[in-house]
Amino acid sequence: MAQKIVAGNWKMNLELEGAFELVDKILDEDKPEDVRVVLFPPAPFMYPLAMLNDGSFDLGAQNFYVKNSGAFTGEISLAQIKSVGGSIGLIGHSERRAYFAENNNFLKEKVDHALANKLEFIFCCGEPLMIRESGKELEFVKMQLLESLFHLTADQIRGGIIAYEPVWAIGTGKTATTEQAEHMHAAIRLWLTEKYSKDVADSVSLLYGGSCNPGNAKELFACQNVDGGLIGGASLNAVDFNAIIQSY
Repeated sequence: MAQKIVAGNWKMNLELEGAFELVDKILDEDKPEDVRVVLFPPAPFMYPLAMLNDGSFDLGAQNFYVKNSGAFTGEISLAQIKSVGGSIGLIGHSERRAYFAENNNFLKEKVDHALANKLEFIFCCGEPLMIRESGKELEFVKMQLLESLFHLTADQIRGGIIAYEPVWAIGTGKTATTEQAEHMHAAIRLWLTEKYSKDVADSVSLLYGGSCNPGNAKELFACQNVDGGLIGGASLNAVDFNAIIQSY
């Protein structure tokens, strides 16, 4: 059975004092025992936040490079991430794809590098507005999975995490309906079943990452194939983030 997960991606926001305050407020609230909480702060905050962690959340990296070490100025290795308390990484986030030209082939390298270094990851996929309006969103997302993720064996992908991000519904004023979110999640579950098996497909957590907030989280999380959320802006507000966690 898939894990229930609420992950907060802070992106390039906050300064250290604000990060401390946010985590303190998140830790102050009781959480459902069956919901896993993951935080993705900016990289410089990982170690100090790891020192605050009482086991209530997992700490992750927003980005990493595909080499273990070397002359790669500005990049971060998985060994460095692990050494400061990180245990999970994001791969394929829409902003990395759009702003830093991370294509499907490079994301496949990231997937393989994470597995080789025993780092868990959330694989992100999703379509831009042009693709959604053309009616080709299923083909587009399926290709992302085929080219970057579905080369894995059943054992490698079992218990994994995939986040669906409708790029057209992030910071655009447009909102994906619950039906649209469930339709894509159900398709991803079906593709996993066809590629691997129903048992494997049911073990993979499918997160929704399109402007999930306290107002729509309960309805989204009630969908049969939505196992949680990858939260952006709402994760920077402790009241909102805690409310989303409580939406199960």
